Amino acid sequence: MKYLYLTLSSLIIAYIVLVVFIYFNQRNLLYIPSENNYQNDKIQFNYDEIFIKANDGVFLKSWIIKKDFNKFKTLVIFHGNAGHLSNRTYKLNQLYKLDINILLISWRGFSGNKGSPTEQNLYEDAEASIKWLNKEGVDNSRIILYGESLGSGVAVELGKKNNFNSIILESPFTSIENSAKIYYPYLPVKLLLKDRYDSISKIKMINTPILIMHGEKDDVIPFSMGKELFKEANNPKHSYFTNDDDHMMEFNSNLLKVIKDFIEKY
Repeated sequence: MKYLYLTLSSLIIAYIVLVVFIYFNQRNLLYIPSENNYQNDKIQFNYDEIFIKANDGVFLKSWIIKKDFNKFKTLVIFHGNAGHLSNRTYKLNQLYKLDINILLISWRGFSGNKGSPTEQNLYEDAEASIKWLNKEGVDNSRIILYGESLGSGVAVELGKKNNFNSIILESPFTSIENSAKIYYPYLPVKLLLKDRYDSISKIKMINTPILIMHGEKDDVIPFSMGKELFKEANNPKHSYFTNDDDHMMEFNSNLLKVIKDFIEKY
């Protein structure tokens, strides 16, 4: 009996230690700026590197592909939870072929930027990018938000508060809570989470055209989450669901055509 008591006590203490560790380190698990994928892609487009100043003074390294702000719409890309700007080269190499301007911003704490990423800070970083475009003479009605993975949560947040031209979500999730429950089913994630990105409760507040893209082989964010978001989204809505794509979708001619047709439609 004594042995059983000691065993149970040890397990309870270990569980509490684990919960405390996860609580204080959750943002290190959610935001991974040091991860470096697609690092050997050759840049096949012309761009300028700029620094956008957030409200609190943090400068955000960004890439701007400016063709003509008056003639073409502008695609603003909010990247995912890992890597830096150059990790999106493979994507920009294809998007560059479209008749659009492109602004790719990096979050605070990423790409050498100062500051620490949090849900609220990322919202403010994204808003700073929109304000920068507004100062350049680009109206929200000419801005397309593009949210990649974690960035989809940022795009949904901004989209519910402003009338942009349209929104594109790549490999989106319903909420961090729902995602965390998959990875940590043994933890009370609802009580522990600091950053929630609750897109599933916000997407019905969006009244601009939306395109949701997701691959069935995504092993990071369940394919079902993209389909659930699409189900809850208001019309007009469009989807590009594939059987072969994983989390980082392949930017082939099929996907590029879907994006091109969507942009031209609205």
